Amino acid sequence: MKPILIKDILVSSPDGREITVYGWVRTKRDSKNLVFIQVNDGSCFSSIQLTFDRDENINNPELKNLESQFKKITTGASVKATGKLIPSPSSGQAVEVTLEKIEVLGEAPAETYPLQKKGHTVEFLREIAHLRPRTNIIASAARIRSQMAYAIHTFFYERGFHYFNAPIITASDCEGAGEMFQVTTLDLERIAADGVKAGAKGMSVEKAANLVDYSKDFFGKKASLTVSGQLEAETYATALSRVYTFGPTFRAENSNTPRHLAEFWMIEPEMAFYELEDNMDLAEEFVKYLLNWALTKCTEDMQFFEQRVQKGLIETLTHVANSDFVRITYTDAIKQLEKLNDKFEFKVFWGCDLQTEHERYLTEQIYKKPVMVYDYPKEIKAFYMKLNEDGKTVRAVDVLVPGIGELIGGSERESNYEKLENRIKEMNMDPQDYWWYLELRKYGTVPHSGFGLGFERLLRYITGLGNLRDVIPFFRAPKQAEF
Repeated sequence: MKPILIKDILVSSPDGREITVYGWVRTKRDSKNLVFIQVNDGSCFSSIQLTFDRDENINNPELKNLESQFKKITTGASVKATGKLIPSPSSGQAVEVTLEKIEVLGEAPAETYPLQKKGHTVEFLREIAHLRPRTNIIASAARIRSQMAYAIHTFFYERGFHYFNAPIITASDCEGAGEMFQVTTLDLERIAADGVKAGAKGMSVEKAANLVDYSKDFFGKKASLTVSGQLEAETYATALSRVYTFGPTFRAENSNTPRHLAEFWMIEPEMAFYELEDNMDLAEEFVKYLLNWALTKCTEDMQFFEQRVQKGLIETLTHVANSDFVRITYTDAIKQLEKLNDKFEFKVFWGCDLQTEHERYLTEQIYKKPVMVYDYPKEIKAFYMKLNEDGKTVRAVDVLVPGIGELIGGSERESNYEKLENRIKEMNMDPQDYWWYLELRKYGTVPHSGFGLGFERLLRYITGLGNLRDVIPFFRAPKQAEF
């Protein structure tokens, strides 16, 4: 028989019909005559209560078996329970199940099960990543993650976008930062041994480096895991008009902070015939749509995060969702922030990259709402961004929100072949590595724009959780790949 999810049982009519519940035990209270068992299956935040009255079941032929099963029931045990669905006299729940039969499918011995007690820190839960989804905090984050993924796809499909799957393995560095994980089938141990031998013979470092012959590698050249699907998405945007990627990306940045992951998911729309202003309109609409979705579709889980993680979270998100985003140039933002330099750890000057403290001051103190900063100095932005007529700035935009600072980064892309090629050279990159990307500017080039939103950064903002490692199922960070 197909199991019924607890989320569906909880909204059913308590008409006394027989029903079977499957799930994991959250709590058990066993008094002289009464047994109360809370069971949750992860389909929603709430659990369903199973009740058993020994006085009323004195003649129940299943009594002996029930008592033996009760002894096995501890927090974490999985059960199959059958009984009558009745109105619940307890506050906070409409229905409960009066037990007739219960079977322990899998025990969770109290002396060894790590989650027998409540109040574990998120740091401890990261050490048992295979079990942490059974806690309220991680299960709630997982359900919101699922809902927000659905919201993202819905948003773009409603606006005529096509879902595009960018390659995970690439020979191009989208960001030009070089912090990429290499993909190879070469025998690294043999190459290292040859290098040691070469060094012992006095071979120079330059010659020893030539021991790595990438022409013999699987792809015939150096390849890496992608840091972004943007460049490939642009190729399809210039054929299908509007596309978006939503998939894993990788960054080999040795940063062990709450704001960094080595593997993370990115949402990257690319739109042909969109200029910067159109891009900004879409980004604002996107943020508001996602926050409203979380607030209306994830109410139980959001209330949990409001109560247990960050007070005022719902009010903050509601304010952002209902605000008109301020739009200012980078130059104007710097002028305002320079007056307040004594408040900042990192001093502000034209040409600096805005730090989180600057972004939060703009959104939380000066404007008290989301802010979109645009037209950044070209030296601090990527090579593919469209150069403004002043020759000093590019048509980039960052969407800043109260609480965390930057949420989205985007730009109008450079559509001129010569200008793009010059930017690549200026940044000491090899145009030959981007020949196909440059060629898009040769044949039917158009104004086009796009932006990127880190999925985990969005989830961190929505849940109020302080670390990206708690909003992704299995986190990858420096020295962290256990699970």
